Amino acid sequence: MDILLVEDNPGDARLASEAFKEGGLPTNLHVVQDGIEAMAFLRRERVYTGVPRPDLILLDLNLPRKDGREVLEELKEDPNLKRIPVIVLTTSQAEVDIIRSYDLHANCYIVKPVDFDQFIDVVRGIEQFWCTLVKLPPR
Repeated sequence: MDILLVEDNPGDARLASEAFKEGGLPTNLHVVQDGIEAMAFLRRERVYTGVPRPDLILLDLNLPRKDGREVLEELKEDPNLKRIPVIVLTTSQAEVDIIRSYDLHANCYIVKPVDFDQFIDVVRGIEQFWCTLVKLPPR
């Protein structure tokens, strides 16, 4: 399974990467740090020609250059990308962000825990659910 993590915090990206490695399931984690790079990756533009289409996207909302809300809206309007499940994984607990994310067709919304062990548990839970239980659309 190929997973795209859109995360500008290097510490959170590193934690997620370690959690997926330790999870034991065959996953390939690709990381980009902002919304412009996320859309280039998804459309296989510039340096991302030849990258695999992700099976799942983990999307932070608070990103530089193009925020996660814009990315979510853009990819859900694109007929070639809209079926890719998107998990919003962010620090925002704001009701307006939760509502807007679901209005933009996010598949779920998870608030990042600040505790290291809880963060690892969340990432492993995502992996377990989306990689073993969920039937994803074909690429």
